[in-house]
Amino acid sequence: MASVEMLMPKMGESIIEGTILNWLKKEGESIEQDESVLEVATDKVDTEVPSTHAGVLKKILVKEGEVVAVGAPVAIIETEGEIDSLPTSIDVKESNPKEELLAAAPEKTASLISPISSPKEEVSDDRFYSPLVQSIAKEEGISKIELSKIPGTGKDGRVTKNDMLSYLENRTAGNNHIKSVKSISEPKVQVSISASDEIIEMDRMRKMIAQRMVESKRISAHVTSFVEADMTNIVLWREKNKAAYKSKFGESITYTPFFIEAISKAIRDFPMINITIDGDKIIKKKDINIGMAVALPSGNLIVPVIKKADQLNLVGISKQVNDLASRARNNKLSADDLSGGTYTVSNVGSFGNVLGTPIIMQPQVAIMAVGAIVKKPAVVETPTGDVIAIRHKMFLSHSYDHRVVDGSLGGMFVKRVADYLESFDLNTSL
Repeated sequence: MASVEMLMPKMGESIIEGTILNWLKKEGESIEQDESVLEVATDKVDTEVPSTHAGVLKKILVKEGEVVAVGAPVAIIETEGEIDSLPTSIDVKESNPKEELLAAAPEKTASLISPISSPKEEVSDDRFYSPLVQSIAKEEGISKIELSKIPGTGKDGRVTKNDMLSYLENRTAGNNHIKSVKSISEPKVQVSISASDEIIEMDRMRKMIAQRMVESKRISAHVTSFVEADMTNIVLWREKNKAAYKSKFGESITYTPFFIEAISKAIRDFPMINITIDGDKIIKKKDINIGMAVALPSGNLIVPVIKKADQLNLVGISKQVNDLASRARNNKLSADDLSGGTYTVSNVGSFGNVLGTPIIMQPQVAIMAVGAIVKKPAVVETPTGDVIAIRHKMFLSHSYDHRVVDGSLGGMFVKRVADYLESFDLNTSL
């Protein structure tokens, strides 16, 4: 018999840790290779983790509700035979922690790995610090000694992001003591509650959404430009072809693929919209990966990503839109489905809204909201003069980070998207 450590696997781009939600197997139970052993929640998606080996679950190392880094051991599996060729904790201990963090978060550059990336050697309290905490410490000029004195509310006294934010708030105000930690999503004013009020606890996803929205508004200087587009050609084409499309492909075609196609074309024309910010550096993305906001039955939103959308035709985009939307509503998305986005579109028109001012998905620098398509009287130029006609109109709202996207670029980009929508060819074939 031999023992092997089951490690927390990498579950998608930029994911460096996960929370143990539920152990599907108990200590002493037999497990097959690739059989699901536990459920893990990341900041992107919940997923089941399969066993890397067949054998007996000898010991569970991480309890439910605890956070564990990618590559860290979570359980010990007792197997038959030798496992010399299999990865164990020895391999992890001998590897370079800095290289592991970079591999787990490829979109983060080496500048995020601060000089305190080896806490056991440089910090007297011997605590583990996540890359996010290290990054905040570096950006705010917190020394290793100062960091070691910050009380942590995480497992084994681990310093969390909220601990850092609370400390920085008090530090800025000139307080020398650490006040009780408050969540970023908690209100800053006293809330009056009456006996008839219902108190609803936020679920985990809503807490993450609230936290990310506040963070995005804090990080990015949001500016929004608006353009009204004439969608008549697209509406007429869809009405003419939707029955044939469903008969040929077995699914419906929505308006979302048209939006994504137009946005992809406009990004080709204005590649400086397809960027992220890393400190004082601008990272220009080669791939055009469009995220689309999907409303879940719970009311929460999730943003699956269509990878290399500019390389797909309308039918290819439509198939991916339908597939991702369906799997999102049935909680079947993988972590990779939610990673790598470089630009996002949100269809607020599906809720009957004509306008919206969306919040940027970090670390992207822009997002577009498309409103409801409504019939309006409009002036139309004809060879014999101007006429008033009924047209299908829609507003586009383009929110962008004014730190790196000026009004001229942000405005020209949304206008170019409208131009592509308006110039859609009625003779386009399926």
